Amino acid sequence: MKIKALVCLSLLFFLAGVAVAQDSGTGLGVILGEPSGISLKSWVGGKTALDFAVAWSFVDKSSVYFHVDYLFHDFDFFQVKRGTLALYYGIGGRIKGQRKSRAGIRVPIGICYIFEKAPFDIFLEIGPLLDLTPATEFEMTAYIGARYYF
Repeated sequence: MKIKALVCLSLLFFLAGVAVAQDSGTGLGVILGEPSGISLKSWVGGKTALDFAVAWSFVDKSSVYFHVDYLFHDFDFFQVKRGTLALYYGIGGRIKGQRKSRAGIRVPIGICYIFEKAPFDIFLEIGPLLDLTPATEFEMTAYIGARYYF
């Protein structure tokens, strides 16, 4: 029951953020992989962003996954003729609920292609993480995704 309440509150938080942040470069989309779900990215500076996800695990059935990351983008690492290809990395936290909930620290690393004339991005990310509760365990997340910016 606590997990369902956490998911509902998270979705309300996301929707409230979208309503306020439409002029500041907020993208809403999907992530596919482990986990799969909904992604929200809100730019907070020229090279920094907050990244949120609410997702579901296919490895641990009935697991709800939530993460929040602070991301740094390097727009000079890759040179492309059209659009922008950025390397990004960051730090954040993750909660994964199942019969025994887990919480830990994430260190996401990825690449993000931002289209030149369309309000979309696509990305590929790996997310090494260290669960701190209920036991210390290393885990990895990986997914591809896309977002529409409004």
